[in-house]
Amino acid sequence: MNTQSLVPHDLTVRVGCSLAYETSVEVPLLLNLKPRRDPHQSLQEEKLVLGQNLPAEEFEDSHGNIVYRFMLQPGLNEICHDAIVSVPSVPDNQEFAQLGHYKPVSLVELPPELLRYTLPSRYCDSDKLLQFAWQKFGSLEPGLPQVDAISNWLHTNIEYRFGSGRPDISAFEVIERGYGVCRDFAHTTIALCRALNLPARYVTGHLPDIGYLDPGSPMDFHAYSEVYIGGRWFTYDARYNVPRIGRVKVSCGLDAVDGAFSTIYGAARLTNFQVWAYQVPPGSVQVGSPIDLSIRLDGTTEIRGLAGST
Repeated sequence: MNTQSLVPHDLTVRVGCSLAYETSVEVPLLLNLKPRRDPHQSLQEEKLVLGQNLPAEEFEDSHGNIVYRFMLQPGLNEICHDAIVSVPSVPDNQEFAQLGHYKPVSLVELPPELLRYTLPSRYCDSDKLLQFAWQKFGSLEPGLPQVDAISNWLHTNIEYRFGSGRPDISAFEVIERGYGVCRDFAHTTIALCRALNLPARYVTGHLPDIGYLDPGSPMDFHAYSEVYIGGRWFTYDARYNVPRIGRVKVSCGLDAVDGAFSTIYGAARLTNFQVWAYQVPPGSVQVGSPIDLSIRLDGTTEIRGLAGST
């Protein structure tokens, strides 16, 4: 599997979040905010503040995500992550478009560590969608044509409904009710792909509006999917169903359980939540500087701020 990006990282984005938790007792917490080590992005600068310098253990989980484990202290715990990341200026999957025809990897040849991405999981209950998936998409050419059709069907038939997210709903239930948020689109894409024996995983991260009109909704973490075809992971985002530019990947896994930005083992209340993801001119910003959307270059259909351009 090729681990090198085929295109330059010629755009600069600033991503991060500010969180605050209140608790009356010590509470263990897992934090999953750090951009992944990935060939499609280059971390230029980063700063993570955990309360009043709370001691934390950093480790890599079984999916390659960087996780911090620490104890929230009684009172207010303020957490801030800020990063400057370089990304390619090409849309999703475009760098692979001219490299040939991609066919699914046979299950007997699939790398053993990827077999788990073919199986049902808590939110991607592909076992409940087997009949539906094969009736809708089983007659299509295996591989990317099937995934294209899945993404198209979900985008057309599942309504995006802001604020409708629930932590207990699975892909099968999303299709039954007919609406959801980005995590629901990701879960249903993954479940339908797995039902067709296509390895698929859940991805969370940041999605700036590069080459895309700002929809006006509050910035948030974003969830989408990746499907393994022909030895490569292809990005699919049925929420938008168009190739996007500038994704910054934070985590991946079987489903939202592996992609949660925080996992709390006790009673703690989230009292502040702010996320930012916007393109900036190269060299114009440092981590920790005030968030200043007046300098953002994204939010329009024009792609601006290419490195080396005048």
